[in-house]
Amino acid sequence: MKQVVQNYKSGELVVLDVPIPECKPGGVLVRSAYSLISTGTELMKVSEAGMSMLGKARSRPDQVAKVMQSVATNGVPATYRKVMGKLDSYTPLGYSLCGVVERVGAGIDDVKVGDLVSCAGNEHALHAELNWVPKNLYTPVPDGLAPHQAAFGTVGSIALQGVRRGESQLGDVALVIGLGLIGQLVAQLLTASGVRVVGVDPDPARCELAERVGAAACGDPSSAAVEAVVAELTGGHGVDQVYLAAGGASNQPVELAARLCRDRGRVVDIGKCRLDLPWNAYYEKELDVRFSRSYGPGRYDPEYELDGRDYPIGYVRWTERRNLACFLDLVARGRVDVRPLVSHTADFADAVETYRRLKDGDLKAVAVLFRYPGHIAQAGMPTAAIPAVRRGTPKPTPARVATRPVRLAFIGAGNYATSMLLPHLAQRDGVALSTVVTTTALSAANARRKFGFTAATTDLDAVLGDPAIDAVFVVTRHSSHAELTRKALLAGKTVFVEKPLALTEEELTRVLAAVEESGNDRLQVGFNRRFAPLLQEAGRRFGPRTGPASLRYLVNAGRLQHGSWYLQHAAEGSRFVGEGGHFIDTASSLLTADPVSVHALATPGNEDLQVVLRYPDGSTATISYVTNGAPGFPKETLDLIADGKVLRLDDFVRASVHGTKRWVSSRLPRARDKGQSAELAAFVKSVRTGGPMPVPLESLVATTTATLAVRAALACGTPVTLAGAK
Repeated sequence: MKQVVQNYKSGELVVLDVPIPECKPGGVLVRSAYSLISTGTELMKVSEAGMSMLGKARSRPDQVAKVMQSVATNGVPATYRKVMGKLDSYTPLGYSLCGVVERVGAGIDDVKVGDLVSCAGNEHALHAELNWVPKNLYTPVPDGLAPHQAAFGTVGSIALQGVRRGESQLGDVALVIGLGLIGQLVAQLLTASGVRVVGVDPDPARCELAERVGAAACGDPSSAAVEAVVAELTGGHGVDQVYLAAGGASNQPVELAARLCRDRGRVVDIGKCRLDLPWNAYYEKELDVRFSRSYGPGRYDPEYELDGRDYPIGYVRWTERRNLACFLDLVARGRVDVRPLVSHTADFADAVETYRRLKDGDLKAVAVLFRYPGHIAQAGMPTAAIPAVRRGTPKPTPARVATRPVRLAFIGAGNYATSMLLPHLAQRDGVALSTVVTTTALSAANARRKFGFTAATTDLDAVLGDPAIDAVFVVTRHSSHAELTRKALLAGKTVFVEKPLALTEEELTRVLAAVEESGNDRLQVGFNRRFAPLLQEAGRRFGPRTGPASLRYLVNAGRLQHGSWYLQHAAEGSRFVGEGGHFIDTASSLLTADPVSVHALATPGNEDLQVVLRYPDGSTATISYVTNGAPGFPKETLDLIADGKVLRLDDFVRASVHGTKRWVSSRLPRARDKGQSAELAAFVKSVRTGGPMPVPLESLVATTTATLAVRAALACGTPVTLAGAK
């Protein structure tokens, strides 16, 4: 395997071929997906390695003291050989990464092969393709958190331990001196804790970044504006805590801390800066100076880190590992956002050049990530396989009498069924509403009374076993769609299921297994927008394409009312899984193909998504699914751009096409038509004639797979290929 190492004597930095570490008991072998360069600690080591011997001695007086002690004990020749031997050796770099468990050592039962974990330790989370990590130095990554974000686990734990040492309280005001990587995370953690943060850094860009992610105000340490802000926020008393996250030889940070801290305030040293405390200033205010040791309790304790002996939670609430898990949880829930901190992501093969650019100042960065080859595949998410549709031999069924009405049964009669489907079917000639099935007798009776069903029941099996019923509509809550569809297909019924067809890949597989077992592929999913008359007319006006297209689709979904069952994510799936298929299907119908890859980004703290689909001819579709827009703004707006033409759709009320000629529809006089009526007409026709279903099953499966792949794309942070896409 390959690993980044440095010779501390010569300063040489190289990506070296080294043996794969053994998977020892009490730990796991992890294949790296992303590792994080600590632009403070690591660059300090890289810079020191490039110094002369005198420079190295000046920068590390602690090591010089050890050398002098060795000289006194062992003599000059022995000490010289020992020091030169140590300096002229390769040393590792790195201590924060995210990767995939490749092997599990004896005694480990909390993770399995294929799990994504965040790892810590300057001996166990190195910039290397594989690392052996003991139990207390890794933690599973929460569902939905991307690997590149989970790679921040160690530095996040350092910042979190510093905040814990400060013992901040709601309403406090804190000063963070130094807005590098650790300082930025400290500022975000304090803000998430209800603390108002003032930041100090000589770099205006870092000050602006800290303000963008929550700091109240930031400025240059020599600026009078900083003191003015502190005075305003604290009523002239001074800040409650100061967090020293700076480095360097200047004593300015500790002097500034004394000047701006309140009486009996706390000063927490997290970084590595000069600490010549001005005695009078610290004595007069009786300032409490504290040190924060790395990731938390357990650090430097071999029994904890190497032997896996945990501290009882009743005695030590926050250990290294608990801090690591806590920080990842905060990121996963959107309370801390590490994405704005990433200045650059480099391929692992370019590690040496990346360090050179950082050292020389060519690359200005707060955080830099290494991306490892093949990390998506190793995380189990390189592709989302589109299941193949296999049709078995159909079971013989009685022939339909062409002259009799199409007899329909409804499973479910909720708001959507009664407002958007049944009104169209109840008025359609050649349709007989036979039976409605609900879980409660009263809702079935109401549907029967309103729409003229012949019968109402709570007995699903009786309906599926009734040979007189031609087709079944599944219009229940999302969690039951796949299973009810599966049963209806096995019963030989033509099925119309409202979106989504399935909430998981496993559910989709079971539906297709029913198709193969029964030979019955008569299935339609309620993707109605492709049938909307206005969209179809605009598509005809736009005409055929000769080159790739760009499609933009803004969905102003809005907020859900408290108590909505759509919010029951554990049972009913996310909002996008529930309705995202609508928008993917609409894009695919306009681009006349199924997507071949999916990429997705989420906005922390809500359900907003940016979903980018790529198609076989190079076309792309970007779906912006937002929940915090203005309620008065149209719900859906769409633009299709190709071949010097633009198609615009405004919420299914108005459409236009701009090209060599311009076409604009008249505003519809009545409520917007999103295609339900035309979709139902096409479905009923297919049932009546026995002809092909309105949308090929392969396309329904591809759309469902792409919708489900959004979750995988969010988790891995990179595009997911849809294997089997045509």
